[in-house]
Amino acid sequence: ITMGKEKKIQVRRVFGYFWGMSFLVVHIIGADIFAADILLRECGAFPVYVGWPCALLSIMTTLCSAEIGITFPCSGAHYYFLKKGYGNLISFLNLWTALFLGSGLAASQALLLAEYSIQPFYLSCSAPKLPKRCLALAILWTVGILNCRGVREVTWLQIASTVLKMAILGLISLNEVVLLVREWNENVEIFQNSFDAEFPEASQFIEATFQGYFANSGGGCFTYIAGELKEHRKTIPRCIFIASPLVSIVYLLVNISYLTSDTQGNSLFRFVYAVAITWTDRVIPSLTWIVPFGISASLFSKLLINGQLPLLFNMLNIYSSPFMSILLLATMASIAIVLTNLIDLINYIYFAVSIWTIFSLTGILKLRYQEPHLPRPYKVFLPFPLVAIAISLCLILIPLVKSQHMHYVYMYLCVFSGLLFYIPLIHFKLRLIWFEKMTCYLPLIFNICIPDVSDEQMIEEVETIKKNSILKA
Repeated sequence: ITMGKEKKIQVRRVFGYFWGMSFLVVHIIGADIFAADILLRECGAFPVYVGWPCALLSIMTTLCSAEIGITFPCSGAHYYFLKKGYGNLISFLNLWTALFLGSGLAASQALLLAEYSIQPFYLSCSAPKLPKRCLALAILWTVGILNCRGVREVTWLQIASTVLKMAILGLISLNEVVLLVREWNENVEIFQNSFDAEFPEASQFIEATFQGYFANSGGGCFTYIAGELKEHRKTIPRCIFIASPLVSIVYLLVNISYLTSDTQGNSLFRFVYAVAITWTDRVIPSLTWIVPFGISASLFSKLLINGQLPLLFNMLNIYSSPFMSILLLATMASIAIVLTNLIDLINYIYFAVSIWTIFSLTGILKLRYQEPHLPRPYKVFLPFPLVAIAISLCLILIPLVKSQHMHYVYMYLCVFSGLLFYIPLIHFKLRLIWFEKMTCYLPLIFNICIPDVSDEQMIEEVETIKKNSILKA
């Protein structure tokens, strides 16, 4: 919190290029690459080829998010961008959806961390569900407590886990090169027959794409922390241009390594999510206990970051941490851990993410047309948002037509259920006396307060007022 001569309470710009690069790598590479997606478990080597479109989609949306974060350099830039482009209704629905998306992402990471922590005790089978969920809940609330002390308190863990994570991925990739050379004929046969397997149905293919998108997503995280980066106009594009291609190449090598080490026809990958542990047990048995530790540390740091992202409650405590947001996120994530399983949770999350990706990318085109003179230090290449919009439309329309499940319809209802709160509370400005009393007393109980408007937002508001006054004159 900045308390300078003007006595402003704001989040400070304290993070530079190295921290930003570490943040981006941690956010993209959670345990996502280590989780066996649907295609890997069902379609042989096919995911190696499908993974590249997922990586390209992620890179395109990341570059589009970079324009948003640089054009609106404040914390929560994505929400501010939607409000400017579409108005209060769409921005509120995005905020409403973020309540469930943020908690869902935290729940998925906690479940994966619990999977990797327990799986070494069950190498020959899948771990029981009850211990995993109990451990996931314990991890989630531990992370929530740590998060209340702010991101700076756990920066060291983020950097250390990034180094450890890349070392593990490098080990797996190096092993892939050795296996390809040593057993060239057997491994080449895997990829020559990669399309011999039965091609999945359209709905299964889309769900598998959600899994691949889960492994590559996270590049748009800079829109949430743009207000905390030094020289954001230089830091954001540099981090993205280096981290995104690097992660995509590493993912390709790791997926190939999984396939070359699985000589039994994916028999074990079909029911074990923690495929990195299985890979280690087969290839380097002495490291079976080291790899889960490294992956768990990387997931732990990613969970520490996710607590800063919800925008529903923006009150800060003395550690510059949104205490109420973390409390709400941990509560919602606990419900998700108890009621859902990992694969369904990922499908729900990235179906909703695809909906808001369309709004975001369309908003970029809309603002370029409506406000061509808006300062944009960085402009994304125009075909990128157009291609990403087309792919995202397929991701949200095909499941509705081809899938036999109703949960995608429920996701639409969940998004638009925010209207039940927007119409009375925002549009008609209905006042809830009991909620106003809570707003008065909770800051006193938890020692939190509402931050001041950032300097960038203040300048933007002043320019808007000047423009409106000129038009009226």
